[in-house]
Amino acid sequence: MPKPTKSAFARLRTNGRLGLSVVALGMLLAGCAETQLAVHGVKRLGGVQSQPTQVGNYKIGNPYEIAGQWYYPAVDYEYSETGIASWYGPKFHGKKTANGEVFDQYEISAAHRTLPLPSIVRVTNLENGKSLKVRVNDRGPFAHGRIIDMSRRAAQLLGFEKQGTAKVMVEVIESDSRQIAAIAQGKAAPTVTVAEQNTVTAAPRDVVETVRLDDGPITETGQPTTSKIKLTPPETQTTVSSSPLEGTVEEAAIVNVEPITSSAIYVQAGAFSIYDNALNLRNRLYDLAPSKIEPIDVKGTTFYRVRLGPLNTVPEADILLERVIATGQNGAKVVVECADGGAAKSGC
Repeated sequence: MPKPTKSAFARLRTNGRLGLSVVALGMLLAGCAETQLAVHGVKRLGGVQSQPTQVGNYKIGNPYEIAGQWYYPAVDYEYSETGIASWYGPKFHGKKTANGEVFDQYEISAAHRTLPLPSIVRVTNLENGKSLKVRVNDRGPFAHGRIIDMSRRAAQLLGFEKQGTAKVMVEVIESDSRQIAAIAQGKAAPTVTVAEQNTVTAAPRDVVETVRLDDGPITETGQPTTSKIKLTPPETQTTVSSSPLEGTVEEAAIVNVEPITSSAIYVQAGAFSIYDNALNLRNRLYDLAPSKIEPIDVKGTTFYRVRLGPLNTVPEADILLERVIATGQNGAKVVVECADGGAAKSGC
C-alpha cells in the first residue's frame, strides 16, 4: 500500500478475534444467512504463538492532507460506500500503526482513511458475494482509487488475495463499533441484550437510504452524498471454504455469502447542487470517456453526480481517475454501481 511517509501513519496490528459483537442488524435487514467457516489465525515465525490481543488507542484525528487530497476523519455510523479494495501485508508486518498496535498480516484487519480507530465494518466482495466483519485500526490506503486496504488474511477470506483488488461495499456496523470504541477508551462496553441481538425490524424495508461524507467536500455546499439501495434477500445459503495461510493455527471466523448481480466501475468526477455546474464539468471532461449526469436526492436537495464510464477493469479506472484528477478534480473517486443503478446493501 503506497504511503507518503512512514512516520505519519505507522502500521498497526489488528486482532480479528478482538471483541466483535454478535449484533449484525444490517445483515439481518438484508435477509442474509451466515455460515461458520474454519479459518486460520496467527502464529509467529519460529512457532511462537501471537501475543495477547491488543486494543490500541481510540483515535479519530484532525483533517489531514496527502498529495493534495484532504481527508476528514469523523464518527459516521451511517457510513456506506462502494469502491475498490486492495490489501497489504509483508512490507508492514510487525510494524506499529496509528493507534499503537502492531500490524499482523495473518489476522483480519483493515485500514481506512477517515473512520475512527478502531471501528467495525462489514466488507462485501461484490464480485463473489463473500462478506466479512473487519476491524479497522489503521490509516490508508492513500493510493487514488482505493477505499479500504485489507490485511492479507482478510483479502484471502474475501477471495481477492491473488487478484490484488476487488469491487467492494464497505458498511459500518454501529453496535460493534460503539462497543470496540468504548473498550479502546477504557469505558464499559455498551450492553447488548439477547433480545437486541435477535431483533429484526417489524416491517423490513425494501429500500434503505444511506448517507456518507466524502473524503473531501466535492459539492459547493459540503453536504454528504446519499444513495437509495434495494435490499434483496438471498435465494440460497452457500457454504464457502478457505485454504489456510502457511504456518498458522486454527481459529473461528464467520464469512457471509450473498447473492450478487452485475456491477460496473465508474469514475465520479464531482457532485453539484446546481445542474449547470455538473453540465460544465461533464463538458470539460467529454473527451476523456463516455459520461453521464445522475440526479440524486439528499434529504430533500437534489445533487447531480458526474460519472465517467462504465469501465471494465480496475487498471482502466485507475488510469482514467488520474486523468480526471489532473484536470483539477482532486475529489474524484472510483465508485461501483450495480446493474439497477444503485449499490445493493447485500451486494450488487
